[in-house]
Formats: sequence, structure tokens, C-alpha cells
Amino acid sequence: MLLSLHVKNLALIDECEVDFTEGLNILSGETGAGKSIIIGSINLALGAKASKEIIREDKEFALVELVFQLDTKKQANQIAELEIEVPEDGQIIITRKLMNGKSISKINGETVPINTVKSVAEILIDIHGQHEHQSLLYNKNHLIILDEFAKAEIQPIKQQIAEAYHSYEKLKKQRKESSLDEEQRKRELSFIEFELDEIEEAALKVGEDEELEELHRKMSNSKKIVEGISHIHAKTGYEEEAAAGENIGRALKEFSQIVDYDKKIEELCGQLNEIDALLNDFNREVADYMMEMEFSDEEFSETTSRLNLINHLKAKYGKTIEDILDYKKKQENRLSQLSEYEDYIRGLEEELAQAEENLEKFSGLLSTVRQKHAKELVDKIKANLIDLNFLNVDFEIQFSKTSHYTQNGYDEIEFMISTNPGEAIRPLGKVASGGELSRIMLAIKTVLSNKDETGTLIFDEIDVGISGRTAQMVSEKMAVIGRTQQVLCITHLPQIAAMADSHYVIEKQVKENKTVTLIRKLDENEIIQELARILGGAKITDTVLQNAKEMKELATRTKNVTLQPSAS
Repeated sequence: MLLSLHVKNLALIDECEVDFTEGLNILSGETGAGKSIIIGSINLALGAKASKEIIREDKEFALVELVFQLDTKKQANQIAELEIEVPEDGQIIITRKLMNGKSISKINGETVPINTVKSVAEILIDIHGQHEHQSLLYNKNHLIILDEFAKAEIQPIKQQIAEAYHSYEKLKKQRKESSLDEEQRKRELSFIEFELDEIEEAALKVGEDEELEELHRKMSNSKKIVEGISHIHAKTGYEEEAAAGENIGRALKEFSQIVDYDKKIEELCGQLNEIDALLNDFNREVADYMMEMEFSDEEFSETTSRLNLINHLKAKYGKTIEDILDYKKKQENRLSQLSEYEDYIRGLEEELAQAEENLEKFSGLLSTVRQKHAKELVDKIKANLIDLNFLNVDFEIQFSKTSHYTQNGYDEIEFMISTNPGEAIRPLGKVASGGELSRIMLAIKTVLSNKDETGTLIFDEIDVGISGRTAQMVSEKMAVIGRTQQVLCITHLPQIAAMADSHYVIEKQVKENKTVTLIRKLDENEIIQELARILGGAKITDTVLQNAKEMKELATRTKNVTLQPSAS
């Protein structure tokens, strides 16, 4: 659930912080008070696009911080799979700082890409905006709703279909690419044979390119190497008067005259003898290296030619010798296919037919499971629609087949509805008005509330276009959802506001000649005052206050007595 929201320097908000609670959290306020800014700030923290103008005037940055408490172990595992460390207290802190057209997002203090924030948000929160109910106009979303309802049984089958679909598409592509006429087949055969001959003739050995490059580098710089090594040999040897070996020899002679006088001198003499032995070995190895540097122009030419050949093959077949040999193996397989082309195509078609049979089997199984759960979903949605004042509603889910396989099976579904007696049942998008769509979406959310693993739901003015008894029914549905999930709802209807477990008011104030938006939690007396404002408008009389008090008491009794978890 969402524990708290902290906003700074954003639009009309100077700085505000609010703690939310479990159950139904209602947000209300005067028109223009900035209710949309509160939901907008949550969206911004979760990755929505932001303009420079959103930062408060004369401020260098804006900041939004959300603190979530994980509701289930599954949520923790899902977030851990995104490589986000989950602390022992189960809190996830998402921050986003906006500045000069740039933004920095962090989760628990670690900077992360926006895509990661969006992935985490999908696990933690579901924001139902003012126009999201319009998503019901698109059939693809109907299938998503059904699959979410039947997720426990459907998900394993969908994984099998995804694997079967991948195999089927791979074989289908392979079969298409393998369609050749006789002339094309012969031309490709000839080309592959040429490539294989070229690679075979080179007789490549893994690692030889590195050895040749080192040898070529040594040969190319041999003159410079020999000159340097010669000087080193002379200066460390025993032939020149100033050479290191000659001087050490003289020092040893000096030691031999005094070595018997002191044990310390004997130790020093021993050390110098070791140095002389090491220098002698070194000088001999330098001499051997000088002899190795003797090579002919023919050897240099052969090394250069071999290296050029390998680099030529690398340019054609792969960046390394291993790549070239892998390419050779691949082309050998292709040569075998083309040489026995008819057998190859026959085998490929048999594999494709088997893959299609598997895909058809799993798609059929998925469709059967979907249709079974569709009946249950229809009954539940219809019951909730009746609760939301669709008194004569008829609701169905119509199934049809796609013209081709997909990794989601072959089902296409469409929600069908009739809202008035005697009217034929028709596609949802062609019948329902905006207000009706909003209530239908609420009915669906109510049905899914016990199955939805998202901890927090936000409804932004879902009450647009409704009033009276319908508004009361909508409020009761909100309360039902609030039993199993945290709900944040912006509303302008008193029936919905009265159902609040926690009530917050969003209001404008003038501070230092600047207008700012604030949000604060109301106590019991303030809740009655706010309900009276929503009920009575500008003038709040004692009668309006009494009505507000009675409405709140009735809502409390309804939640405690009438509304049971099974209502969904």
C-alpha cells in the first residue's frame, strides 16, 4: 500500500506531505483547488512525462517521493526479480527529481531508469484515470480482463502456448526461407562449396592468429630490438671495462682479500656472488634471445602472408578464428540440407505440422478454460452492474477465432451488453455512454479486487456523470474494494465521500502573495464540514450540517453491517 506522498516545488504545491491509510482514502476539494495535481504528482513519480513548466516558478527543481509498504511476499519476489534490493522492513521508496528538462529517478536511494520505475509501479499500484474507462472500447482489453480474472489457471497454459508459438514461428520462417527453385539451389550449393574450400584450404588453428601477430610485431621491429638488446648485453656483460659484470667481478676480488676478517663481510660477499650468478644467467639469456632474432626475409614474408590470409577470412566469415570455424560448421549443415533438399524440406514440413498441432492443442485448451471462467465472470459482472443501478442489464462475453495463431492463443472476445429492456444485446463500445462505461469499469474492478495482487488502486473522478441512488451504489462498491485493497479516490459526490475510512481535503491558500495547494487529513468534525460543503455549496446551513452528519452515520452503518466481503 501507499504509505505517504511528499511533493515539493511542483505546480501550485510549495511543499506538502500526506500519510495515507488502509481502506478507502477519499480526496475532495473545491473546483480548481489542485486535486489533479495530487494524482499528477503520483503519476510523475511513477514515470509519466513532465514539462519544464511543471516546476514551480523561481525554483530550480521539483521533487516527488512515494513510500510503499509491500503487501505480499510475491510483490517482494517480483521486485527482487527486477534487481531491486528489498529491505527487511518491506518499504519501497520511489523518488523523482525534475530539473532543467531532466529527471533523476531513484528506488530506495539507487538511481534507476524510468522503465524500471514503471515495472515496479505495475506491481504496486493501479491508477484508474478520468478516461481510463474508455479502454473498455477496445476488444483486446476485454481479453486482458478475462485472463486476469482466470489468471491462476490460465497463466501456466499461456506459458506453454508462448513456447509452442515461438517454435512454430521459427519453423515457419525456416520453411519460408528454404523455398528454392532448382537454379537457386545449385547457385547456393556452388557458393557454399567455394566458401568451405576457401576455409578448408587455410587449415586454421585456434590461437594461431595471436601467435602470428606477436611474431610479426617482433619481426617488424627486429632492427630496433637487436640494437637495444646488443647495448643491454654489452652493459650487463663481462667484455667491456665499464660493464656491470666486469665491475662486479672486480668487487668480488676486493671481497676475497677481506672476507676472512668479519662474518658480516662474508655475508655481503655471498650476496654479491648471488647477484653475479643472476647477472651471468641474465646475460646468457640475452645472448640467446639475440640469436633467436636472426630470421630471413623469406620467413618474414611467409608470416605476413599467413596473417593477411587469416585477416581476409575474418573480414568475410567472423571476427575470430572460432567464429570462422563456427561459420564453416553452419555452412556444412546447410550444404547437407541442399544436397538432400527434398528430404530436408519433407522433414521441415513434418516438424512444422507437429508444431502447429501442438499450438492448436494448447490454444484449444486455453479457449476451453477461458470459456469456463467467462461464464463465472459474466455472472459476477452482471450482479455488480445490477448493484450499480443497471436494473435490467444483460451482459455476455462473445468468443470468436483470430485468423491466425498468436502467442496468446486464437481467442478474440468482446463484451456485449443491453442496458434497457427489449434492446438487443450489442457490443459494449456501441451502447454504453461515458458515465455507463465508468460504472462498468468499477463493476469489473470490484470483481477483480479479490484476485488483483496490486496493493493500491487510485480512482480519479470515477463518479463523473452519476448522482443520486447510483452514486450511493458506487460508494458501496468503493467500500467493498477497500476491504481487500487500499483505495485512493478523488470525488465531488457526498455519497462517495461519506464512505471514507480516511478523508483528505485539497485546498488553496495564499502564502506570501503566492497561491499554493495543500492537502491535509480531516478529523471527524472537519469531515462533517467538508460533506456539508459538497452538499450545500457556498452557504452551509444547520440543516445542511445535520444532513451531512446523518449521511456520514448512515455510511458508517452501511460499511459495518450491510457491506460484506462477499458482495463482489
